[in-house]
Amino acid sequence: MFHTEGKHVILGPKEDSGIIAITDGPKGKRWGIVVSHESHNHPSQIVPYEGAATGVGGNVRDVVCMGARVIGLMDPLRLGDLKTEETRTIAKEVARGIAGYGNPLGIPNLGGDTEFDEAYNAGCLVNVVCHGLVREDEVIHSYAPPEAGKIGYDIILIGKPTDRSGFGGATFASIVLNEEEKEKNTGAVQEPNPFLERHILASTYALFDWLAKEKKLNKVGFKDLGAGGVVCSSVEQVADKGFGAEIDLDSVHTALPNLPPEVIACAETQERFCWTCHPSLTQHILKHYNEVWDLPAIAENARASVIGKVTEEPVYRLRYKGEVICEAKALDITCGLQYERPICEKKYVLKEPKYEISFDSAQDRLHPKSEIPELFRSILSHPNYASKAPIFRHYDKNVIGNTILEPGEADAGVITPLQDLQSYVHEGEHPDWDIEEKDRWIGVAVSCDGSGRHGKISAYYQGANAAVESMRNVAAVGAIPRALTDCLNYGNPEVPEDLWELSEGIRGIAEAARGVAIDGEPVPIISGNVSLYNSTAKGAIPPTAIVSCIGVMPDARRAVHSIIQGKDQTVFLLGERKNECGGSAYYNILGELGANIPKPDFDEVRRQIEFVTSAIQSGLVKSCHDISDGGLLLALFEMLIPFRREKLQFGMEIDLSILGSNLPIEKILFSETGGFLLSVETRYAASLRKHAESHSLILHEIGKTTNQPRFVIKHILDEDLGELIGIWQKPLEEILGL
Repeated sequence: MFHTEGKHVILGPKEDSGIIAITDGPKGKRWGIVVSHESHNHPSQIVPYEGAATGVGGNVRDVVCMGARVIGLMDPLRLGDLKTEETRTIAKEVARGIAGYGNPLGIPNLGGDTEFDEAYNAGCLVNVVCHGLVREDEVIHSYAPPEAGKIGYDIILIGKPTDRSGFGGATFASIVLNEEEKEKNTGAVQEPNPFLERHILASTYALFDWLAKEKKLNKVGFKDLGAGGVVCSSVEQVADKGFGAEIDLDSVHTALPNLPPEVIACAETQERFCWTCHPSLTQHILKHYNEVWDLPAIAENARASVIGKVTEEPVYRLRYKGEVICEAKALDITCGLQYERPICEKKYVLKEPKYEISFDSAQDRLHPKSEIPELFRSILSHPNYASKAPIFRHYDKNVIGNTILEPGEADAGVITPLQDLQSYVHEGEHPDWDIEEKDRWIGVAVSCDGSGRHGKISAYYQGANAAVESMRNVAAVGAIPRALTDCLNYGNPEVPEDLWELSEGIRGIAEAARGVAIDGEPVPIISGNVSLYNSTAKGAIPPTAIVSCIGVMPDARRAVHSIIQGKDQTVFLLGERKNECGGSAYYNILGELGANIPKPDFDEVRRQIEFVTSAIQSGLVKSCHDISDGGLLLALFEMLIPFRREKLQFGMEIDLSILGSNLPIEKILFSETGGFLLSVETRYAASLRKHAESHSLILHEIGKTTNQPRFVIKHILDEDLGELIGIWQKPLEEILGL
């Protein structure tokens, strides 16, 4: 159902990662962003630190095995409600695990989002998005070259010695979690060693440089070891090409003597890769890892070992102590089974709450009593809408030096991956890496979204809104959406209603990607992951598709913050407020869910994105923030939160009567209908309005910044900004102690 091709797609969802071009040079010389998007949900629920850490490690290796340098990470998290010691511990340890692996690798964390809900108490979602950089003609594929069978390419295993950790991990990820078997399942979780992985990455990057210099990149295949271990990484490199392999398990370096052959073959020990290479390269690769980079000195018995050969015969054989213990057609191992499962539409029982704000008089809808200020303070105090800094402050966000906008500053992270190519080379120079000066400042914006509360109302609109919101976020910094990835977190596909939710979520993402057609072309989906069986005996999680967007802008120096920069700013609203509070922060605070979920008009979203990005790139806009969680009121407040500033410098005064809306004021303030807030220098206000008209859009001028640090909505709210920020900063610090 997904659109996976396009003029900028270098590689769609066929291998370990997808690749989207960020430069428009001649084909073969384009620079591409490699993206992998995966989950480590079950492991993180059972052993949260190790589960989250190894989720990062495996995702990184999926990007590296495409021949790429890793340049960024993101961590969308869906965690329990923090009301029990268990859910608080899982949240803390997941955050620690992500930092504990990503930071030692020296990879910046560019963003993510975190949602807390009781629906994830027994099954958290830990998704990871990883980004890498590669030039189109230097992509290494996850399969053996065409001549591999005839010549008899060698199969080389590198990295950590195989142990028992992670044995059965892939199977464990496809079961319904059972609390009584929690201890038994801990063995299916891998053990992380980020310092070994960092060394392996550095040595592998150096090998990439050598292969490029010697023009041997077409003589290798490369794959990480994840699910299924040695068997999976070796058979997947040969099967689709019609080859087979002979693997000698006695040649696999192990951490323990006398491991059973099934453990050696299928354990999911971390920090490992598998090369297939021309025999003329074998000795160089072995020497490179074992002597030049001295893997055995980094971790006991870590090394590179030849474990087998590619064969022309399309049969996969495993030998152990001289005996053949597995013999099957390679394609029979990899192809899987396809069959029709029963599917049944889920019937949602939904209603809109009748609660309304009370007013001084029925005739005056703009003079409420004290309910809105109190409701707003409750929203600021809720972990979902309060500051996430207590989590992301532990992540290194600038380590490579390419970060332009980091978490907390804008709706998307922004990097300049081509600014200093030499910094990716460990020694000497990489051949032919010259780029045009204009390309050095190309910006790449990344975001991810997906509301679980939306999934309780509509699986279709949950997927559609996740895709649309991720695209809005990159547009809000000035980048044009270029590609999407997705992680499909759903329940048990053997339950007909759960399978229907999966199919509806996929349909929502697919139709959003096609509907928001940029330059007349659907936004392609280039990579992703399916995480099913997120269930317990009590039922499944709500449908939770997490969609990530990669956007591109010609000059990252024009990227804008979501936080207002400077005084004398006029604030504009783009996007009509509708009665769409279903799943909103407003209803959440009231203990309600609602039914009126946001239903985006895809063509209008496209026009809004095209207008916003062109206005930002032309220099008209000083700051931009999309409207989502918390609605208009929370979005306005978030534009006033100082980031990396010593003190509050200004406030804002807003007048919503200009909208002329018939909606109740609480729906205007809290509806989560998509849209944008833009601030411009007052002298450019007329130009911006005219620019919007050229895109058939209406801008509403709703207010201005003030010289006093107060947050004012005329007739509704007049609050000390410092006091509100104090409320917003505390919840996660107090609950998690981070």
